[in-house]
Amino acid sequence: MQKDVDSIFFENTLRIQELARKCEENNAIERELYTQYEVRRGLRDLNGKGVLAGLTNISDVCAKKVVNGEEVPCEGNLYYRGYNIKDIVKGFLEAHHPGFEETAYLLLFGELPTQSELKEFQAMLAERRMLPPNFVRDIIMKAPSRDMMNNISRCILQLYSYDAKADDTTIPNVLRQCLNLISQFPMLMIYGYHAYNYRRGRDLYIYAPDPSLSTAENILMMLREDRQYTELEAKILDMALVLHMDHGGGNNSTFTTHVVTSSGTDTYSTIAAAMASLKGPKHGGANVKVTQMFDDMKNTLTDWEDEDQIRRYLEALLDKKAFDQKGLIYGMGHAIYSISDPRADIFKGFVQQLAKEKHREQEYALYEKVERLAPVIIGEKRKMYKGVNANVDFYSGLVYSMLNLPPALYTPIFAAARIVGWSAHRLEELKNVDKIIRPAYKPLAPHREYIKLDDR
Repeated sequence: MQKDVDSIFFENTLRIQELARKCEENNAIERELYTQYEVRRGLRDLNGKGVLAGLTNISDVCAKKVVNGEEVPCEGNLYYRGYNIKDIVKGFLEAHHPGFEETAYLLLFGELPTQSELKEFQAMLAERRMLPPNFVRDIIMKAPSRDMMNNISRCILQLYSYDAKADDTTIPNVLRQCLNLISQFPMLMIYGYHAYNYRRGRDLYIYAPDPSLSTAENILMMLREDRQYTELEAKILDMALVLHMDHGGGNNSTFTTHVVTSSGTDTYSTIAAAMASLKGPKHGGANVKVTQMFDDMKNTLTDWEDEDQIRRYLEALLDKKAFDQKGLIYGMGHAIYSISDPRADIFKGFVQQLAKEKHREQEYALYEKVERLAPVIIGEKRKMYKGVNANVDFYSGLVYSMLNLPPALYTPIFAAARIVGWSAHRLEELKNVDKIIRPAYKPLAPHREYIKLDDR
């Protein structure tokens, strides 16, 4: 008699659970062994300092200074090609022009563009924004995924098939490929989002990019049915793209770019690998976690201005009794910055301005209170080797929410910026290092004699 579907499913589930227990038992490594063999878990030492794995000219993340011969924490600074990010942002704001294209030029080519070079580069990106013929119909519209990062990664890998020189890893060809992907990324992101919504019964609208608009303006225009956006909205999204564009060679997705590039593979596979890394909630997906945490907080608190209530909620988070029971206050703390994250500092003033335009001052005030209280509470409950501060993800989720961007696009927007940094680092790796990255792992399992099947 044939088993019914429910019985088969139940038996398979039990078997998977049984096999999973074997996986856990035979993969477990005692934590003390990492210390015994001086393994730098996460490639970071006990003081949180990263293991030196490479050299880069592209960006510098600074959180310490030398005083009397000793390193001490300082206000965080981020440099792109030697230029302080604060000066870069101030420069394009005072000049009243978008910063994404200018900063992309700087990261890719190592110099600030002249007016004529910037104009030429803007035109170059604009003319590359179009996808291959029928790509939207044949690739994007077919089997759209609910997860936009996976969806975009699939599209990037499909673009390989449209490139006659896909495997050519010479610098001119890789630069061509990178410029194409930087330009096409907003379309892959927004068209994929609209395609998925269409499959769920919503209206479909696919707008072609406008060559006269900046990258940030095109994102907002193509995303919205009425194509409308305010000057402040475009300015803040543009700034978000600049602030997320690169963050040293050691962040997870950029290091992935270096590792995969070192194998000699193609550009499309490399960027797809970086996308897979960025998707993780400990990396690019952190801004989504921040907004989800705040949604839970707002539903839990009876008074958003009551600091005692806020404190109790934050303590419950750390005690694994609130939100996702992970023991984390998302958006607080950074692997390098201990006093301040310059990106969050830059963002904060404009977030307040946007909150006023959107009539969400009360929500912004709640964020401010959490930003102030969380480091104190973490310091009381955790043993820390360095300070804790709000990172860029703390405010970026709120910004995207006020821009009325769908949560499904929060991490893809991060990727739309970071793809510039990945491209710069891929070009740097190809130019300087012709050696595959292969660190060592110490084997712990004892050698055993093979037992024949009949004797087991």
